[in-house]
Amino acid sequence: MKIIDHISNAKGKTLFSFELLPPIKGQSIKGIFDAIDPLMEFNPPFIDVTYLREDYIYKQHSNGLLEKVAYRKRPSTVATCAAIMNKYKVDAVPHLICGGFTKEETENALIDLQFLGIDNVLALRGDARKSDSMFIPTPNGHAYASDLVKHVSDMNKGKYLHDDMDSAEKTDFCIGVAGYPEKHFESPNLDTDFSYLKLKVDMGAEFIVTQMFFDNQKYKAFVEKCRAHGINVPIIPGLKPITNSKQLIGLPKIFHLDIPLDLTNAIQACSTEKQVKEVGIEWMINQCKELREMGAPVLHFYTMGNPEPTKRIAQAIF
Repeated sequence: MKIIDHISNAKGKTLFSFELLPPIKGQSIKGIFDAIDPLMEFNPPFIDVTYLREDYIYKQHSNGLLEKVAYRKRPSTVATCAAIMNKYKVDAVPHLICGGFTKEETENALIDLQFLGIDNVLALRGDARKSDSMFIPTPNGHAYASDLVKHVSDMNKGKYLHDDMDSAEKTDFCIGVAGYPEKHFESPNLDTDFSYLKLKVDMGAEFIVTQMFFDNQKYKAFVEKCRAHGINVPIIPGLKPITNSKQLIGLPKIFHLDIPLDLTNAIQACSTEKQVKEVGIEWMINQCKELREMGAPVLHFYTMGNPEPTKRIAQAIF
C-alpha cells in the first residue's frame, strides 16, 4: 500500500514507523529481524531501509602497490525489503539514491522493486563518499534528487530510458523525498531550499520525510512554509533520541542541525552516560507528544539498528 494511503486510512491518527540499515556485507538477516521484532507491537504500516553509496578501499599487492577498489558495505537494501515484507507483512520503503548508480542501473532496480510488489520509494541524492569533499555524480547517473524523482515519475507514466519501449508497463510508485527543517547544508538559503523541494513535489513526489530535529517549532515553521509555497503533501517528522553525550557534537557536525539550549544544558549536567540516555529519551517523549498534538501524520524514528530507545518512546506515545 502507498504511504499516502496509509496516512489517509488513519483518518488523522498519528502512525508509527522507523528506519533501519540493511545488514553489513557477509552478515545474516537475523540482526535486522532482531532490530524489528521489539517494535512490531506498535503496528508500523511501513519500515524504511536505507541505501548507502559505495566507497573505496585500498588493497595492497605483493609488489607494494595500492589498488583503489570500490565496495558497498551494506549492499542488500532490496533483498532486505523483500525479507521484511515476507516475514512481517508490512510495506518496506527502500531508499533510492543517485550516487553509485547509472541511470540504466537505477531503472533496472526500479523494475526489480516493481516485480517484488514494493509500492513506495524514498528518492534521495545521497551523501558524498568519505573520500570525497563533495558529492560527485556517477558517470551517466543522476546528479540531483529531482532528477531521480523525474525518472521514477516518468516510469509511472510508462516512459523508460529507451524510446523503443512503446508498450512498456507503467509503474505505480509512491515517491517520497527528504525535507530539511533547518535547511540543507549545501543550500545557500532556506527559500532556495523550498524552491527545490517544490520542484520535486511538482515532478511527482507525494510525501516528505524530514531530517531529524529537536525543536518542534522548527518543524511547525517548516510545515507552514511548505504550505505557503504550495507544497501540500504529507510531511513526516524524522526523529532520533540523543543517547550519549558525544552526540552533542556529532549530530550537529554530521547532520547540520541545532540542539536546543535546554536539552544541551540538561545533558551537560549529567554525570553518567546512563543519565544522558534518560534525558534524551524523556526529551523525545515530550517532543513526540507535542508533534502528535500538532497533527503529525507519522512519527518516524531513525533507529540505527538499536530498537530499545525507540521502543521506550513508543510505549509512552502509542
